[in-house]
This record gives sequence, structure tokens and C-alpha cells, in this order.
Amino acid sequence: MRCLASSGARKGDFVGNDAELKSTKNETAVAVFSVATQRSWKNDRGGYDSRTEWHRCLAWGKPSKFASALKKGAHVQVEGELRYREYEKDHGTGTDRMSVTHRVAEICVSSILELDRAEKQDEPASGVARSELPADEPAA
Repeated sequence: MRCLASSGARKGDFVGNDAELKSTKNETAVAVFSVATQRSWKNDRGGYDSRTEWHRCLAWGKPSKFASALKKGAHVQVEGELRYREYEKDHGTGTDRMSVTHRVAEICVSSILELDRAEKQDEPASGVARSELPADEPAA
């Protein structure tokens, strides 16, 4: 794996799938989930167009336990480092087999904030405090 570039990222919107808790070869916990952001604008015809972008997020170490409880549709704000990495994967069989380089963008999460959803504001509080947890990314 090779890191190509990095910069900060802050995304707030909705979790696209239930988070999945995994472990690395060194037994380090990592939660993998996606966050969708949507942008809308007025088009030339007076109507509105929109675009949804999906962001792959990785939460390492202790915060992975918090992140692993995130369910599809949860409203969250994530902050972290935007990283690009490449990996090689073989495709095809026999003489048609070839190695393809894949490039992936990921947000290595440094904090997660679970946000209240507007339609739930009139409901009583569940008694569970909203948490913002820093991520401890393992050393490379």
C-alpha cells in the first residue's frame, strides 16, 4: 500500500451502510463505513439538481468501537485525514490474467460526532450522551 497524498476532511451527512468492525493482522480494530454528502443547486430551467458523493471512512483503535455501532441512516459529522492509496489486484484467468492498479480515497477518521436528526427533536432524549471521540491510528 502506498500513500499518495493527504489533506484534512470534514464531512457531515448520513451513514450509507451499517459500520463493519474488522481487525488488522496486528489485531488493531478498525471500523469501516461510508458517509454520503449531497449537494443541490438551481439549474438553468429553474428546477433543482443534486449530486450525492460517497466517502469511505476508517475509524481506528478505541473510536472503532463507537463507530461500529453506527447504523445506516445515522446523521454524523466525521473529521479526519483524506488519504489516497493504491493497491494491485489480479483480474481475469489464464492467459487473460492481468494486474490492475486500483486507487482508493479514504477518510482516516480523527473524530466522530453523532448528530440529532431534525425529525427526532420532539422525542424525549434517550439518556445516551452524544460523543465525539478522537481516533488513535496505529503507527505505520
